[in-house]
Amino acid sequence: MATVIRLPHAPRDPFAVRLATVYAGLFLFNGIQMPYLPAWLAGRGLDAREIGIVLAVPMLARILAVPLATRLIDRHAEAETAAAVAATLAAAAYAVMGFAHGFAAILAVYAAISVLSSPVLPLTDSLGLRGLKARGLAYGPVRLWGSVAFIVANLGGGAVLGAWGAGALVWALTAAMAATAAAAWRLPRSADGGADGGRAAARTSIGSGLWRFPAFVATVVGASLIQASHAVLYGFATLQWTGKGIGGTAIGLLWALGVVAEIVLFAASARIVARLGGANMILIGGLGAVVRWTAMGFDPPVLMLPALQLLHALSFGATHLGAMDMLSQLAHRRGGATAQGDFAAVQGGTFAVAMGASGGLVAAFGSAAYFAMAAIAAAGFAIALGARRATRGSYPS
Repeated sequence: MATVIRLPHAPRDPFAVRLATVYAGLFLFNGIQMPYLPAWLAGRGLDAREIGIVLAVPMLARILAVPLATRLIDRHAEAETAAAVAATLAAAAYAVMGFAHGFAAILAVYAAISVLSSPVLPLTDSLGLRGLKARGLAYGPVRLWGSVAFIVANLGGGAVLGAWGAGALVWALTAAMAATAAAAWRLPRSADGGADGGRAAARTSIGSGLWRFPAFVATVVGASLIQASHAVLYGFATLQWTGKGIGGTAIGLLWALGVVAEIVLFAASARIVARLGGANMILIGGLGAVVRWTAMGFDPPVLMLPALQLLHALSFGATHLGAMDMLSQLAHRRGGATAQGDFAAVQGGTFAVAMGASGGLVAAFGSAAYFAMAAIAAAGFAIALGARRATRGSYPS
């Protein structure tokens, strides 16, 4: 009897449907950009050093531009409009990059793209959490369509590369960002039905400072460290698995397995997060990361790798869901974009440091570099314990 794999049911609420299409567009874009942009850059004649510099630009934009942009948006604009405008301008900038030649020109255009596109996901998370909460809907079953689109993009980007060559990839990225912009323009201008008073409340909250609240600090720092502990996996797992003699198809399936596990958790997250709470979800994610990286540090046999990839549902998925739930409680209407922007910046900074260190760790210790990642995850777990302890009475009023 044939096995039928069914996708989760699509959301039915109009706001949830529109939000899901924004996530799908964003992660369709990310699923092409992450693995395939280096091929386009190489096709434009950039060497390895120049490609590395270009790829570092989004990390800097995330750290520097996102907190500034989200603070300005919380004070002076609607997150819905800002996300749509940013995605539209980013799509136009990608079209410009399609005609750029030479390292300096490509770097300049890509820097502009990074500044424009980096706030789109934090803004989408901010307005999505607010709108879904107002409608009594869960975040995970909507966000999972981004993960589904990411897998589709991984496969589709490879098809584009094989059929039309590396030069076509920039136009696929332009189309994906344009689709994101089109979806963002369809979001209601006030996601939770609030009025301009929400922005006035946001100004008060920003003035008082989210970083005054221990639960916010512990959530952002703890979850960021747990996510940063994926650096060795993201940067070097494919090379390590190739060294074990694992073929390209099998490696692709291992990566896909982790995303599928994440999707399954997101689909079931409404009851899970409601029962356990955001702080406990981060703790579960941290524990899953410690177990995962400790096992990877012992250079496990190939047969163990699928089970360890399934732990992606915890190390990434549970941590992300927990952080989103905590931030939605800590900054519901007051400074929501700022909270997401600061979280994105701290995540970007910690991940950049972890990724920078991971190369030397892998060169020196091989698979034992994962023990360092386990230590980072354990530190995140310990800090997240503080989020749970600080939750009562620490939310901004």
